[in-house]
Amino acid sequence: MTTTGAALSAQSLEQLCINTLRTLAIDAVEKAKSGHPGAPMENAPFGYVLWTKILKHNPHNPAWANRDRFILSAGHGCMFLYALLHLTGYDLSLDDLKNFRQWGSKTPGHPEYGLTPGVETSTGPLGQGVSNGVGMAIAQKYLAAYFNRPGHRIVDYTIYSLCSDGDLMEGVASEACSLAGTLKLGNLIYFYSDNKITIDGSTDLAFRENVGARFMAYDWHVQSVEGNDTAQIAKAIAAAQKETTRPSIIVARTHLGFGSPNKQDTKEAHGSPLGPDEVRLTKENYGWPADEHFLVPAEALAEYRTCVERGAAAEAEWKTRFEAYRAAYPELAAEFEALQAGELPAGWDTDLPVFPVGKDLATRQASGAALNALAPKLPFLIGGSADLAPSNETLIKGIGDFSSEHYENRNLRFGVREHGMGAALNGMALTAKGLRPYGATFLCFADYMRASIRLASLMEISPIIIFTHDSIGLGEDGPTHQAVEHLASLRVIPHCTVIRPGDANETVEAWRVAAAHKGGPVLLILTRQKTKTLDRSIFAPASELARGAYILADAANGNPDVILIGTGSELQLVVAARDELAKDNIQARVVSMPSWELFEKQSQAYRQTVLPPTMRKRLAVEAASPMGWHKYVTDEGDIIGMTTFGASAPAEVLFEKFGFTVENIVNRAKKLLN
Repeated sequence: MTTTGAALSAQSLEQLCINTLRTLAIDAVEKAKSGHPGAPMENAPFGYVLWTKILKHNPHNPAWANRDRFILSAGHGCMFLYALLHLTGYDLSLDDLKNFRQWGSKTPGHPEYGLTPGVETSTGPLGQGVSNGVGMAIAQKYLAAYFNRPGHRIVDYTIYSLCSDGDLMEGVASEACSLAGTLKLGNLIYFYSDNKITIDGSTDLAFRENVGARFMAYDWHVQSVEGNDTAQIAKAIAAAQKETTRPSIIVARTHLGFGSPNKQDTKEAHGSPLGPDEVRLTKENYGWPADEHFLVPAEALAEYRTCVERGAAAEAEWKTRFEAYRAAYPELAAEFEALQAGELPAGWDTDLPVFPVGKDLATRQASGAALNALAPKLPFLIGGSADLAPSNETLIKGIGDFSSEHYENRNLRFGVREHGMGAALNGMALTAKGLRPYGATFLCFADYMRASIRLASLMEISPIIIFTHDSIGLGEDGPTHQAVEHLASLRVIPHCTVIRPGDANETVEAWRVAAAHKGGPVLLILTRQKTKTLDRSIFAPASELARGAYILADAANGNPDVILIGTGSELQLVVAARDELAKDNIQARVVSMPSWELFEKQSQAYRQTVLPPTMRKRLAVEAASPMGWHKYVTDEGDIIGMTTFGASAPAEVLFEKFGFTVENIVNRAKKLLN
């Protein structure tokens, strides 16, 4: 290998750049004694071609709005991405590569959004990145339709992804890619690394399908290439770019751990370092100095760093176009900039409904009304349901469906694809700070979306997810559809805000919170059955929901004997129980507690005002698992919850049979006091 002296031929320089990428990954994994070297070794030719020749990106401004997006869906191969980021001039040093997988590192074991410059989404749970890309493509199509004008294209980027066998085995990828084909998302180009190896061994053990044929059935544009042939790769990407009416996948026959004499095409190159002896042999096979570690030849670095100048020029050209756009369409330009900054338009919440006493309705219905009041003011509120729009009340009225014929519309039809919907929402939320995607299904299907909710929480992005039919209150559909354990399981996810409003006006306030929220997803937990609309001239205002918990009604003498805590439809039972207890001279405080997470963000002084440490006789009532409530009821309190699955019967029968009645609340409160 020559790194000084006579200029390298184009072919030699290309190979030098590819092997630089490979050996950086090998050395980082070896130093960490942990990681996946095989994927970077096999995919280095693709990485070199895409990042240096094709990808529209500015290493000195990773957040440029019109950049192409690259998703490493095969997140286990993260050293592939980290090495590329370093080599092409992002704020990721060679020392950062040497600190791979270590405490405080910018190069964690799987890519993390918000931690490493240039990482577009957190990946690792396979299939999620592929599906995030579909959401990004949906968002790009909508924004292009909203902002672009004849002669002024300010949104025209492409979404690329590197995916693996594991990604395409996961069901979430099937759901999302099927949707992408239906929507004709021609702004998607995926590179599938067909190496025929997983951790268990040959993919033949469990995966023998014809992936190309499968994607043709999804109505994708499909090509096949040899993974080490850079000319084929470049030609295939160019052809994919020209195919604008279908998403594209390039099936590349690659070799895991390429160049390793003893571990290429074996599972040993997947999730473990090669080992010192094999590293030496592999480097010798590449024509690389065997005793050099983290070597970056000057010629290779110079070639990669051309991305800096090229990227700055691309952004500068776009800025010139944007200024021309601003001159022609000043209001749209201002709106675009506000979208990127995450700013909500003035007066966005001024037309939210206020429901009068006597207007009793399910909180899902109140949610639909709030959504439709917000939609005209928030053009970047876009979403839909997993084939349950009439039940979830999630259709924006007067606006058509988002489709290949009408990318300007905002009603998304996800189909029966909760997994794919959740991951696509994340991709949409990652597109711009001000984009507010929402999705909906029944609460019992929350587990289908759990991985996506968890990743949204980890990334601290804020899709809104509407879960209706929240308890045994949905009635006759029975225990398969009655959520019991779901609230508890969602509340334990860090940075995830769960809100279960108690009446129509609390539901409106929940939407107000959700639309403005930053720092994680917001889950709205809503009823199928009607709830009583509380008289806010008597009770505390519904706007107090923003605090998570508040004193809805206090004891008449200001000195309660017992605190009754309720959420959702059970709140009305708690209010009625307070009145019954008063007939026996028992003073009760009623606390509405729609959101634990919002409550925990309040000051200790406020929290102790609502739940004073000296008032330990507390009863929480919620038609869900009691897990977690013990923190709020103290060791002297009690919980009326669900400790079994539900049953098939009318809702009112189920509430009676499972103890969610005013009479039972009164008796349990008296028992506490005795």
